[in-house]
This record gives sequence, C-alpha cells and structure tokens, in this order.
Amino acid sequence: MDSQSLISIKNLRVSFSQGDQPIEAVKGVSLDIQKGETVAIVGESGSGKSVTALSILKLLPYPKAYHPSGEIIFEGQDILQSNEKSMRSIRGDKISMIFQEPMTSFNPLHSIEKQISETLLLHKGLSGKKARERVIELLSLVGIPEPESRLASYPHQLSGGQKQRVMIAMALANEPDLLIADEPTTALDVTVQKQVLELLRDLQAKLGMAILLITHDLNIVRHYSDKVAVMHLGKIVEQAETAALFKSPSVDYTKTLIDADPTGTPEPVADDSPTLLNTQDLNIWFPVKKNFFGKTTAYFKAANNITISVRKGETLGIVGESGSGKTTLGLSLVKLLQSHGEINFKGHPIHTYNQNQFRPLRREIQIVFQDPYGSLSPRMSVQQIIEEGLVIHQLGNDQEREAKIIQALKDVELDPETRHRYPHEFSGGQRQRIAIARALVLQPELIILDEPTSALDRTVQSQVVDLLRNIQQKYHISYLFISHDLAVVKALSHRVMVMKQGEVIEYGDCHQIFNHPNESYTRSLIEASFYNTQEAVS
Repeated sequence: MDSQSLISIKNLRVSFSQGDQPIEAVKGVSLDIQKGETVAIVGESGSGKSVTALSILKLLPYPKAYHPSGEIIFEGQDILQSNEKSMRSIRGDKISMIFQEPMTSFNPLHSIEKQISETLLLHKGLSGKKARERVIELLSLVGIPEPESRLASYPHQLSGGQKQRVMIAMALANEPDLLIADEPTTALDVTVQKQVLELLRDLQAKLGMAILLITHDLNIVRHYSDKVAVMHLGKIVEQAETAALFKSPSVDYTKTLIDADPTGTPEPVADDSPTLLNTQDLNIWFPVKKNFFGKTTAYFKAANNITISVRKGETLGIVGESGSGKTTLGLSLVKLLQSHGEINFKGHPIHTYNQNQFRPLRREIQIVFQDPYGSLSPRMSVQQIIEEGLVIHQLGNDQEREAKIIQALKDVELDPETRHRYPHEFSGGQRQRIAIARALVLQPELIILDEPTSALDRTVQSQVVDLLRNIQQKYHISYLFISHDLAVVKALSHRVMVMKQGEVIEYGDCHQIFNHPNESYTRSLIEASFYNTQEAVS
C-alpha cells in the first residue's frame, strides 16, 4: 500500500448465498484511495459498486454475504477481520456514508435533530445546547433553509431532496477521514446538486477528507473526481485519472457509458386528441399554525391555484427545485392528499369523489414513486408485487396474470426468471424498474411518474425513456412526468410546467421552454442542468 493511501482494497470478492449456486457480486476488486482525493466508481446498476462500498463498513447482510478472499486495509488493520465493537468506533466517525435511498436510512419515529445529534453524542460526547448548535450549523452547511424551524421535523415531512441533504449533514457531522457517497445527489434538483457537490469539495479541502463517490452520472464524475474506476459485472474494467479516462477511454464499455444520454423527442399528439385530465385552480394547503381555540390561522401553500390539462397520449413534464410542490401536486391527483379546486378525469369531476368512488379509477391512474425501496413491500416477491393490482381489480386467471407479469418485466428490461426474488435482492436501479413494471401491468390511461429515472444509470435511463415513449405510442397512455433531470424531461415531454414554491412560473411547449424560456428562474434551472455538459464541450 502506498504511504499516502488512506484505504487499500486488495482482491476483494463478495458472494451471496443463493441456493446451491452462490452469486458472485464482486470479483477481485483492487483499489487505493489516497488522503484528500476523490475516487469515483462508475458503472451500470448491478455492477457491484454499492456492494464494494458497503464492504468497507461491513454493512452487507452477513452471513448471507461473505468474502471468499480479499483485504480492506484502513489504519493498518484489515476491516474484514475487525469485530463489531471495532466497526462501531469507525462507522460514522472515521468513515461515514451517504446512502442512495435516504428515507429507508432514517428512523421515522425520531426528529431530524435527534437523529443528527445521536452521532454527535456517540462519537464526540456532544449534547444539549452544543449539540443543537452543531446540528443547526450542519443543516445550514448543506443548504436547508431556516434550519431552526426544521429541527423538530420528521423524515416524512421533508421532500426527497431535503432528506438527502439531511443525510449528508449526518455523514459530515464528525468530519470523517473517508466519506463514502453512494449516489449522493440522485434525489437533488440540479441547482442544489451543484451546490452540494461544491460544498463537498470545499469541505474536502478544509478537512483533508477523502471521498469515494459512487454514481451513474458521468458529468458529475468528470468535474468532481480525481480518479475513476469503471465497474462492469463485478469487475473493474478500467481505472485511470479522470481527465485521461474521459479524453481517451480504452474500453468499449467505458465509451458506451460516456456517450449515453437520453435523446430524441416523443411522437406528436394528434390534433383531435381529447383532454384526459385537467385541473382548475387546484390548491393544496397544509395548516401550520393554530390559535388557542384550535382554529387554523396560517397555512403552508404547497400548491397554489394550479391549472393544467393533459391530453390522451401526451406527456406533461413538471420541473422545479426540491420543495416546489411537484410531488404534492401528483399525489393530490390520485387523492393521496386532500386538495381544493377542480380535478376532472375523462370529463368526470373526481374532486367530488370519496375514496370508495375513486377506487375503480386507480386502475386507470397509476403512480410510480420516487423511492422504489420504500414503495415495494419487502415481504412480497416481485411476482406478488406486480400481480397485486391485477388481483385487486380481478383481471384474468392465474395463467393470464403470470403472462402479463412476464411481459411487464421484459418491457422494463428485467429477466422474468427473477420474479420470484425479493426487492432487497435487487440494486436501486432494478428496484425502480420493478416499480415501473407494477404500474405498466395494468395498462392505465395515465401514469404519474415521480422521479422514475432518478435511481437509474444513464444507459438505463435512455432505455426507460425509449420504453415509455414506445408504450405511449402503442397504447396512447398519458404521462405526468415529475423530475429534476431536465435532460430526461426534454426527451420525453410534449409540454413542460415549471414550478417554484407552489406556484406555476412557466407553462408551455417543451421546445419553447428549453430554447426560449421567458422566466429567469427557468433559465437558471436549464443552465444548472446542462452545466457539466456545456462546460465539457467548451
């Protein structure tokens, strides 16, 4: 190991017990991380990136997961041989980790303050006023507005991007020597993504911290890493300095990753296509303050006077920063949140429907959630998850349902033979594809897609965009596509609506919005989204 190496991974192999034939997820990985440098591991979903990272902190499901060979040397000790007591002194202090899916990493019963304070108490002995001051400082550091007002919040009260920022604050609390960042900006909107990455770089310079960055976004890798390791099917197929790798990749797989980006446009909507969904002055307000008598005196206006329309076979892209009201709007359309105003579906005033009246329409209006792990039952196999809607709506016999499940899995590029496995046995990107298959199997008329590609690598994103376009063309399905990834929105949407703090800032044709935006806020989103690509070109 080099004298400057902070951690050295040598011939690491990871296998998972699976019947008579174990699955080898990592196949002889060797990697050195120097003090103060950023090393990125890139590769498609299922390539072994996260399994390698989790091995560093011994967070794999042992004994089902095991290491046939390998060493992970940190401070002269082999982590793989360390006992649980030694690992507890390392985790969260010397080595911290930002997880890909923040909601499943939080305790839903504890406030944000309590969860960040816990690591400060365990490793630094901070409590009371000093701990609170440090928590506020950390929340400010990661861009949480008015951090004092968020101390008592629970994870479910934060948007996806806000949850990820809190996760970053927890990881940085004890100023670790090594920060493992597993897709740290996946759930963040483009402007905050750039802020967080700049923040991590500034903290790295200040603390001398090393970063192991796991991501599928090669634009991020290009600008924020010193060295890149490309993984494919459990092996590192190429490893080089970042600039050299992007300038002249030596492996075809690396070239494919670099060139992957969602492209193309959806098929035009027929002029006589009827309106499928429309809203009029839709409001979603949450009470935040009550007087002595229990009467609400102040509201948080999550969505204010929203008027939209979606025609049959059309995609409406909804973009905006975290907390702008995008997801809240989507949830209100399927009556998962209470709203005021008009919602009409196929000419029916569904805003007047109670839950029993609306239930049959849930087959026709499906939703794909942002966090696939949280929306998939861990106790159900993939087959049971996808079949559930078919059973509820009494569609087909056992044989017909199985045929539909197999076709849905093929549509999302998953092997139908994996349908008897459980969600935890899949990577984050694969879980999102299962969630999309669950929605597609009912062949609905409208699918609300809430960040459906955020957990997917770029090559799979392109496949999913093509898939969604093909399905739309074949079945004339309409999409409400909620995302902070403007490249994906541009490739999939006919029209775009830009939201900010619950208000519609701009609404119009996709080509018009991207090429000639009227509002400065829209321009800032587009510039931030395509920043890395533009800079790379220039």
